[in-house]
Amino acid sequence: MTDAPATRTAPAKITMTGVTKSFGSKHVLRGVDLEVARGESVVVIGGSGTGKSVTLKCILGLITPDAGAISVDGTDALRARGKAREALLDKFGMLFQGGALFDSLLVWENVAFRLMQGARKKPKAEAREIAIEKLRRVGLKPDTADLYPAELSGGMQKRVGLARAIAADPEIIFFDEPTTGLDPIMADVINDLIREIVTEMGATAMTITHDMTSVRRIADRVAMLHDGVIKWCGPVGQIDDSGNPYVHQFVNGLPEGPIEAVR
Repeated sequence: MTDAPATRTAPAKITMTGVTKSFGSKHVLRGVDLEVARGESVVVIGGSGTGKSVTLKCILGLITPDAGAISVDGTDALRARGKAREALLDKFGMLFQGGALFDSLLVWENVAFRLMQGARKKPKAEAREIAIEKLRRVGLKPDTADLYPAELSGGMQKRVGLARAIAADPEIIFFDEPTTGLDPIMADVINDLIREIVTEMGATAMTITHDMTSVRRIADRVAMLHDGVIKWCGPVGQIDDSGNPYVHQFVNGLPEGPIEAVR
C-alpha cells in the first residue's frame, strides 16, 4: 500500500492488518491493511467487486476472514464472544445501501428498533420519543413517525435509515453507498447530513461509495481498494494529485485495463 502523508494524532479506532478472504477460488481480500483513527471519516473507494462490502462485513463479524487481524478500540474483534461481542456491536450503527427498512413496522419503530431489544431496551414511549428526535435531526417531521416506509419517497427512506443508524448514539457509523438511487439534489442533502451528524457526534465513520461527490464532501481520508489490497490511502485533498494510477483511473472514470495505459 502507498500511504500519502497525513497528520493523524488520534489513536486508532479500527485497525485491519493482513485481512484476507476468499470465496471458493475467488480471492476477494488479499491482505487489507487499514487504520481508522477515532473521530475520523474514512471513505473506501474502488470498482464493483473489489471487496468494499466484504471489508465492512469482516469488521462487523458478519463474515469471518481467512487470515489477518481486526481490532476495535484495541479489542480483538475476531475473538470477541458473548457479552464482549455484544459490547463491541453496540459501538456500531449502519446506513445500508438499500435502506433495509422493515416494511411491516412504522417509521418510528424502524428507527427505534435497536432501542426496543437487548441491553439497550427502553420503554416503548421513551424509544418513540428518541426516534422522533432522531427523525427531526435528519429533517423529517414528527408526523412521519406513524407512516410506513412504503408511504415515503426514496430520499425520505434514506433519511429514516440515517436516523436509525444514529438512534443508539453509536461510536462508529458505517455508510454503504449512502447516495445510491438518489437524485443529485437529495444526494447533496444526505452527504451534508452525514458530515454534520458525524461531526456533531464525534463519531468515527467509514463509508464505501462510487460517488466522487460524496467522497469529496464526507471524507477526511480516502482508501483505494483494488485487487484485494489498499493501493493508496491519503487525505481527501490529495486525491486529484495522488500520483497513483489506480486512483487516477477511478477518479476520472477511465475504463479498466492495463494500468500503464492510464499513467
